[in-house]
Amino acid sequence: MPVTTYHPDDAFRDSIATVDAAGKRVWLYPKKPSGPLYRARKWISYGLLALLFAGPWLRLNELPVLMLNLPARKFIIFGQIFWPQDFFILLVAALAFVLFVILFTVVYGRVFCGWVCPQTIFLEMVFRRIEYWLEGDAAQQKALDRAEMSWNKLWRKTAKHALFLLISFLIANTFLAYIIGSDGLVELVTAPPREHLGGLASMVVFTGVFYAVFARFREQVCTIACPYGRLQGVMLDKDSLVVAYDYPRGEPREKLRKNQARTAGDCIDCHQCVQVCPTGIDIRNGPQQLECINCTACIDVCNNIMDLIGKPRGLIRHASENNIAEGTRFRLTGRVKALSGVLLLLLVGLTFLLASRSNVQATVLRTPGQLFQKTDRGTITNLYNVSVINKTNHPYPITLRVLEPAGATISLVGKDALRLPAQGMAEGVFFAELPKPALRTTNQQIRIGVFSRGRLITETKTKFLGPPR
Repeated sequence: MPVTTYHPDDAFRDSIATVDAAGKRVWLYPKKPSGPLYRARKWISYGLLALLFAGPWLRLNELPVLMLNLPARKFIIFGQIFWPQDFFILLVAALAFVLFVILFTVVYGRVFCGWVCPQTIFLEMVFRRIEYWLEGDAAQQKALDRAEMSWNKLWRKTAKHALFLLISFLIANTFLAYIIGSDGLVELVTAPPREHLGGLASMVVFTGVFYAVFARFREQVCTIACPYGRLQGVMLDKDSLVVAYDYPRGEPREKLRKNQARTAGDCIDCHQCVQVCPTGIDIRNGPQQLECINCTACIDVCNNIMDLIGKPRGLIRHASENNIAEGTRFRLTGRVKALSGVLLLLLVGLTFLLASRSNVQATVLRTPGQLFQKTDRGTITNLYNVSVINKTNHPYPITLRVLEPAGATISLVGKDALRLPAQGMAEGVFFAELPKPALRTTNQQIRIGVFSRGRLITETKTKFLGPPR
């Protein structure tokens, strides 16, 4: 038997709450939430905000915990440096992350948006809380916006937007620090502006962008611009755990009247769930609404109403469409199990790649246009270019040796040794010399080891060209 969600009027699908019939912006005034889920969101949000702002200053292995320097093509993740040569590892990590997002959405819906997304955290837990503090709850904010200009309105609006600009400036600096590093940010801030005009311009632009997003664009990022929000309709199914209205219990709706026997459902049509929603939707229209970010504000306010009228909590709760329609509990489906298996394989592969990753990587190539040479000692030499990359924060003195075949030697051109700088690269040119008996083919593979203080730190392979046999 097919399962359908209760929709009293499907007309809600023809519009969104933030745009009126004439296509103009409808400014939302959501009521300030309260309740255990909102308190949990606050603590999680403040913890994530602390990590976000502290992140550029935290160090692991004397390196930033996270730095994504796109211009320099250098990424530092948990104190490990990743260069373009590690692109394959980053690609596997990105695939694992995308699949995790899909799996998480299939199982838990859009809970990431309501609980973890930086856009939601900053808007709901920082900027809107400043509004509640300076302008009051939804009714007071609406009255203040409609009031004529006065000293009371002027100082409240000025203080609010000054704080918005200050926080936007801090956010812009923090994100810039994740790109250029905390040391680069300090240099940018302390140096004369004329020495960093490009960085200063970027900071001004990004401050303006963040201010515009959180002061004006707001929830429309979630309802219009966010690609993840648009994709959730593809990823969700009727077994996904979402914020849902228990329509078999709540319908038909009826206003609560004193001293009158109640024959309708538990929903008293108080519209509190609509008034508290940060995107302006009515959760009673069903869970498959792209505007819903699973923030659970409607759960808290509905539970408060149920307590007041003496009804059981959970009229709005975490459940799937099938749970609501069939009265069953949440269960894992075959689709979720299959995605979990693929995700596990990706994580195992990623762990193996990270564990086997070398901190030093060498590339040895024969010098273009150079053939082999014969020496008076009866040996054969080839000329090579070597490039060694250091993925750590420690310098290394390095030497090169031929590991295979036996009897081969290496002599650097123009220098006695190579020094590998921290987070840097060392390049050089050398001759590899092999005795004729060691040459088995005209194009033989040889193994070259990179040593530091007598310890092998990495090795690579290349071809050695010899005379026809």
